[in-house]
Amino acid sequence: MTFTKKNPAAAAKQVFRDSVSITWDLYKIMIPLVIIVKVLQEMDFIQYLAAPLSPVMQLVGLPGEMGFVWAAAIVNGVYAGIILLAAFIEQTPLSTAQVTVTCTMILVAHALPVELRIAQKSGTRLAFQAASRLLGAFVLGWLLYRLYGVTGTLEEPARFLLSPGAQPDGERETLVMWAAGQMRTLVGIFVIITVLIAGMRTLDHFGVIRVVNRMLRPGLAVVGIGQGASTVTMIGLTLGIAYGGGFIIHQAKTGAVPPKDLFFSMTLMGLSHSLIEDTLVMMMIGAHISGVFVARIVFSLAVVAGIAGVCRRLPKGWAERFLWQGADLT
Repeated sequence: MTFTKKNPAAAAKQVFRDSVSITWDLYKIMIPLVIIVKVLQEMDFIQYLAAPLSPVMQLVGLPGEMGFVWAAAIVNGVYAGIILLAAFIEQTPLSTAQVTVTCTMILVAHALPVELRIAQKSGTRLAFQAASRLLGAFVLGWLLYRLYGVTGTLEEPARFLLSPGAQPDGERETLVMWAAGQMRTLVGIFVIITVLIAGMRTLDHFGVIRVVNRMLRPGLAVVGIGQGASTVTMIGLTLGIAYGGGFIIHQAKTGAVPPKDLFFSMTLMGLSHSLIEDTLVMMMIGAHISGVFVARIVFSLAVVAGIAGVCRRLPKGWAERFLWQGADLT
């Protein structure tokens, strides 16, 4: 339904109903996992995840202790990693190149318990999505480490301009403060999704969506994303998986988009999403745009294009078994 002069009230009600449906699907995934992650965090479980990551950090030119930073981001999200990075850099200064490598790896692989569950609900296979993000983060981090090392760039000490999330006067976050923060996040997701739906319906009514889809179609087609998934892909790339993923779950339920398009869309979003907010935050804490934005986009498009090429040559039924449900390689 689109906005018209005859039925604006009905259109507004439909937007509200759709936003409730989409956010409720997300809440059913996010709320239990957020609680589980908080319990694991309070039990200091993350340190056990960090231990095997120490050798990985050394392979990308980082101190082994940075494994704890990445582990926190993998479990809790971007801001958990940033807070620990801020504490770490006060004791052990890092170069701009090292901070850029760290931040880029965090942006590719973070909040996996929630984001992988969203990917799974969209019809993609969990194991592949997890492997692509963890392996992708390491490969991109290693490539940046080698690039900066060979060119001798970004060797100056990182300038940490922002220290987000710290409690005033060393105050420790209480359970009530944590719960209030999570509630604000959940309400914010609902508001943003409602605005996005209303905006998309308005743009569709005036034909803007069709124009944008035509412009994006050639580039997205190269990486296996058809016309039906192009809009939600752009939402995920710019705003994040929590928003784009919600729309993709909705599309998966309705069957409006082929499973392979959903797979390529979620894979691309997994490697490169929230390009606006996360990029700006990482640059504020000392990362360079060459890694957290340019390299991330180029790498993600190249990887998904490569996967699309391989999928065209897979034996029948293989993709449905390992990559997505209800494979359609036509």
